[in-house]
Amino acid sequence: MNLRATYAIYAFEMARTGRTLLQSIVAPVITTALYFVVFGAAIGTRIAEIEGVSYGAFIVPGLVMLMLLTQSVSNASFGIYFPRFTGSIYEILSAPVSYLEIVVGYVGAAATKSIILGLIILATAAFFVPLRIEHPLWMLFFLVLTALTFSLLGFIIGVWADGFEQLQFVPLLVITPLTFLGGTFYSVSVLPPFWQTVTLFNPVVYLVSGFRWSFYEVADVHVGVSLGMIGLFLALCLAAVWWIFRTGYRLKS
Repeated sequence: MNLRATYAIYAFEMARTGRTLLQSIVAPVITTALYFVVFGAAIGTRIAEIEGVSYGAFIVPGLVMLMLLTQSVSNASFGIYFPRFTGSIYEILSAPVSYLEIVVGYVGAAATKSIILGLIILATAAFFVPLRIEHPLWMLFFLVLTALTFSLLGFIIGVWADGFEQLQFVPLLVITPLTFLGGTFYSVSVLPPFWQTVTLFNPVVYLVSGFRWSFYEVADVHVGVSLGMIGLFLALCLAAVWWIFRTGYRLKS
């Protein structure tokens, strides 16, 4: 692998974050803080605990996951779409850079930005609620694996999209609703049996559940199942990216 080429793409994408610091970092952190105020303070006064965890602390992993998923997809999709939009993608494709190096550069930068944002949100949450992390290494593992997986998904969306509207379609109208309905603000166990079964068809449930387990050892599904679902989704995304570069889909048209 040409590490210089990979680092050049990575560094360029990371530098863009510095130029849009207000939009990339500050805005998501403020939004998350508002969630704490609205849900943690308002609803938390009516719901003392869920499975032995205070409500304010219980929603922290879900809020981190909400921002992690949406930002990973948005960062990666815009990162690859903008070169397609300006036509500079042809310079990258004609350069002595392999497809693997291109993917590592763009996806790595998007995942890094999302992980940094997730850690900042965790630090912010500590000011609002008593936060504890029972399994910090597992927490980091879930954080990194989820960021990489959804950055790959964002890369795929950025290649597929024909306009800026389509870039926003999946994060706003697919990822966000699935996260809200995936146990971000509640435990699946409080739902009626029928809706518990329906909820298990939502893939985000497994991400939120596994991530929450690393904090409080509380989960809606077994942590092994959560890891398996993330691994499956990662494999599907890798297969899709391999097919894109093998066929030149949307890249050479």
